Amino acid sequence: MARESWASKLGFMLAAMGSAVGLGNIWRFSYVAGENGGGAFLILYLISVLVIGIPLLLVEVSIGRKAQSDVVGSYEKLAPGKPWYLAGFFGIGASLLILGFYSVVAGWSFYYFWNYLNGFFFNEPQEGYGPAFESFTTTLTQPLIWHGLFMVVTILIVLSGVKKGIELANKIFMPLLAILLIILAGFSLSLDGAAEGMRFLFQPDWSVLSDPTVYISALGQAFFSLSLGVGAMMTYGSYLSSSHKLPGATFGIGIMDTLFAIISGVVIFPAVFAFSIEPDSGPVLVFITLPSIFNQMPFGGYVGILFFLSLSLAAISSSVSLLEVPVSYLMRAASWTRRKAAMVSGLIIFILGIGASLGMGVLAGVTPIGENNIMDSMDYIASNIFLPLGGMTMALFVGWHFTKRTALEAADLSGTGLGSVWYGLVRYIAPILIVIIFLQALGLF
Repeated sequence: MARESWASKLGFMLAAMGSAVGLGNIWRFSYVAGENGGGAFLILYLISVLVIGIPLLLVEVSIGRKAQSDVVGSYEKLAPGKPWYLAGFFGIGASLLILGFYSVVAGWSFYYFWNYLNGFFFNEPQEGYGPAFESFTTTLTQPLIWHGLFMVVTILIVLSGVKKGIELANKIFMPLLAILLIILAGFSLSLDGAAEGMRFLFQPDWSVLSDPTVYISALGQAFFSLSLGVGAMMTYGSYLSSSHKLPGATFGIGIMDTLFAIISGVVIFPAVFAFSIEPDSGPVLVFITLPSIFNQMPFGGYVGILFFLSLSLAAISSSVSLLEVPVSYLMRAASWTRRKAAMVSGLIIFILGIGASLGMGVLAGVTPIGENNIMDSMDYIASNIFLPLGGMTMALFVGWHFTKRTALEAADLSGTGLGSVWYGLVRYIAPILIVIIFLQALGLF
């Protein structure tokens, strides 16, 4: 069976941006930036993207393109008979776990979008947005219905193929998402008191730099925001031909991903400050705090429609890339059709999501890791163990298994001064920074 490929380099870039731009940019970036002081964190985040994010993105895509295979097959092909391929299973495991709980949260976004669309959330529920959110997430069936609906959409896109499914969807979703966020940012900036939110985001408070966890948070956000270590970018890279040059594409993806995060901050922080809400509200910022703000805005209900449509589009584009990781593996290793691989992988993820959803309600007392509920435990294993190990393996593979010449050729950096800088970052700096992220995430640093 001939391997599928992208119809164009732009299609690849939009799909890769879709993978990177997700809940991590709109949801996670906003509350992490809020918890870490705003402007100073943003500067550290930008530096981290340039120093570790984009170099590792180029590493992951170059491995996939060189091998023309899935996340396990790439290591098997480039290092036959050696145990490097085991790292590919970290990527598959991470994609299943992440999408298992990610799809539940994305289902919440679908639910909010629908309730804004039908006008139900135009006015605050009698019990308040906080209790309404808790009531919804802790019920038995409703979250599962929305989780299932989200997975159906994701599966349908993936089983349609690389060109007609993944690429086509991202060619529609990513420009639409950009337009929606720009409209929302313009509306947010028009609010009285918005200037204070902009100062928080762009005027650094250097005093926060005395806290070492701010540096680690910025590194971690750069690493996770670009979907590094899960194998999605390696899989997407495998659908590229050698005629497509990588450095410009990966730099563009990294910059655009960062720009989406910043625009999301411009959407959220001026509104937060305009209504005197604390910027460090944490994960509840999107599902409780923002609806309360929308309720106080002129035309807030319509803003809610646009915002949760944006969040849903971002979630779909990322979930498609996560599902493609096990699908690509099963198509090669088990010789399954794309349809079968997508449906079986999607079913496994849906079952994992049942546990994550019920862990918010009837199984709230189940804490697999420490005091973490099922969803947080899944996130902990994937984000703090699988992803850093996957990222570390990629860096060591290109930096130490490949010769320098092979690494530069794979990344289209031969004969350039930039190539030596990139190789030095990948060979020495990136592994050290990933170890620091890993140890901090485990509470050992």
